[in-house]
Amino acid sequence: MRAVGHFTTSDGVSLVYRDSGGEGFPLVMLHGWGQTQEMFRHQATGLAPARRVITLDFRGHGLSDKPHHGYRIARFAADVLQLVDHLGLDRFDALGWSMGTSVWWSFIDQYGTGRIRRFVAVDQPAAVAAVPWMSAEQRQQSGAIFDVATLVALGAELAGPRGEQAREEFVRGMFSGDPEPELLSFVAEQNRLTPAYAAVPLLFDHCAQDWRDVLPRIDVPALVVGCDGSHVHPSSQEYVAHRIPGARLHVFPVTEANSHFPFLENPPAFNAVVGAFLAAEEN
Repeated sequence: MRAVGHFTTSDGVSLVYRDSGGEGFPLVMLHGWGQTQEMFRHQATGLAPARRVITLDFRGHGLSDKPHHGYRIARFAADVLQLVDHLGLDRFDALGWSMGTSVWWSFIDQYGTGRIRRFVAVDQPAAVAAVPWMSAEQRQQSGAIFDVATLVALGAELAGPRGEQAREEFVRGMFSGDPEPELLSFVAEQNRLTPAYAAVPLLFDHCAQDWRDVLPRIDVPALVVGCDGSHVHPSSQEYVAHRIPGARLHVFPVTEANSHFPFLENPPAFNAVVGAFLAAEEN
């Protein structure tokens, strides 16, 4: 059974994590915007026999405290550093999905890769919002989903009177086709646990970051995972894999997963791909 724990950050926020324990090599998994560590419920059991799986609810998310400060990717990366320090992890594997990948990129940018053995990036563009000085080619490569004006408008809508409906529409847009109703309901339910005063500034900060310059400095074995059915175009994942030296790329076809959530849609396939990468001999 996974143990539930909590620790207090340097700025006084109590964060909740789950730890499968055991003697396996640690894997720290970070969830995306407005979601929770429950996104990895199938990995906590499916990957745990071979490794120690650790997940975290970011501040403002899930069961963690929801203060009125600290909704920046850099602060989230500091929280993760304090988590691995709290657990005494000198070395670990790192997996991020969506915004969780950006948190790892910020972690690497600030603290380096000295404690990371292997790195898995799941379905996250190198830049979510295209700034005006990007060329058309750079925007396509980065995988930008919005321009800045669209991002500002989305934030205003999420913070406004129809914010709940806007959030549901935003989450629904991460699925292609007709998702399983129970799966869509679960994702929407977890998203509602993050209040708008946390979700909106965090989304803006997350989308405004450009991580292209960090990618070439990732000097550990890396796997980049995309999905043909996701709102994140697979070509952006090809770009990320190309920019990280020696990175591997795996894109799930729509016959295996059809959304931004391949680990929920098809846990056996996702666990097999990630598990094989983490178990491979060092490069």
